[in-house]
Amino acid sequence: MKKCFVFLICSLLPLLASADPVKIDGIYYNLIPESGADIAEVAQSTDYTGDVEIPESVNYDGTEYKVTKICDYAFVECWSITSVTIPTSVTSIGVGAFCGCTSLTSITIPNSVTSIGASTFHRCLSLITVTIPNSVTSIGEGAFSQCSSLTSITIPNSVTDIGIGAFGYCSSLTSITIPNSITSIAWSAFEGCSGLTSVTIPNSVTSIGVGAFEVCI
Repeated sequence: MKKCFVFLICSLLPLLASADPVKIDGIYYNLIPESGADIAEVAQSTDYTGDVEIPESVNYDGTEYKVTKICDYAFVECWSITSVTIPTSVTSIGVGAFCGCTSLTSITIPNSVTSIGASTFHRCLSLITVTIPNSVTSIGEGAFSQCSSLTSITIPNSVTDIGIGAFGYCSSLTSITIPNSITSIAWSAFEGCSGLTSVTIPNSVTSIGVGAFEVCI
């Protein structure tokens, strides 16, 4: 079975929950009852296929739960997923959430999301373009690594941190503009982006890590 790798390996850990996830309209959730604020988190499963549209809320046994999170590895290696729509109720996308979704071509990230975790879209081989909303302040390690079809990425001025190897080996990426909000570029951030022909680095950047643009021919 294929595994998702970030540098060495993207460790697949079981979700720790107080109860088994429940399936509602084709999506699995961890339901967390809280006084006046019942929440649902999209849980890990290998059953997801095709176009996935996550709702803002779900109803279970007469209780309404607000969908606020996509858990770590929720869609890991769901090879037949083609698109995902994330509602504005979601504020957090977990580590490796879409790691190895090799057929994923389109994803909508809402303005409610503030960070993109490590390995979130690692090895999404069919992902062509991604728009990161102005709400995002950090892009985790290897977040988009090995997205070999990615031709365009917009990094907004809200981003202050780009993790190690965040865009490593995005071989179809042709240009990149680093926003003024960035002061340092992590090591291997764009390593192996062999299609790069244009890189704009602002004066705000005072340090560039080892191998940040290595093998960018």
